[in-house]
Amino acid sequence: MQFLKILFWCLLAFIAAVFTVANWTSVAIRLWGGMEALVNLPLLLLVTFLAGLLPTLAWHSTLRWRLRARLANAERTLADMRAAMSPQIAAAPPAPLPADPPGTISASAQASSASGAIL
Repeated sequence: MQFLKILFWCLLAFIAAVFTVANWTSVAIRLWGGMEALVNLPLLLLVTFLAGLLPTLAWHSTLRWRLRARLANAERTLADMRAAMSPQIAAAPPAPLPADPPGTISASAQASSASGAIL
């Protein structure tokens, strides 16, 4: 699987390099005050791509950080509640074992008869 990831990224880098070489032209950008800036097309595309990616990436990272903090808080609260409830559960007496119906041999009687047969 790692080989396929590396192959994919190499193929993507090759396509980007071919695109860059094929479109290496200057583009005039009009700025304020009548100024013009000559920028290579691949650089302009990279800048516009990063202008869209970086705010989205920052928003996503912030959202993940907030959700992790909320999850940690919920897990901490759950652990505290379990710790508070555990003495109450341990203090409850064990439920009595059901009585055997009449005419059946209990498990303890079967074990003692089986051990007697071995001797």
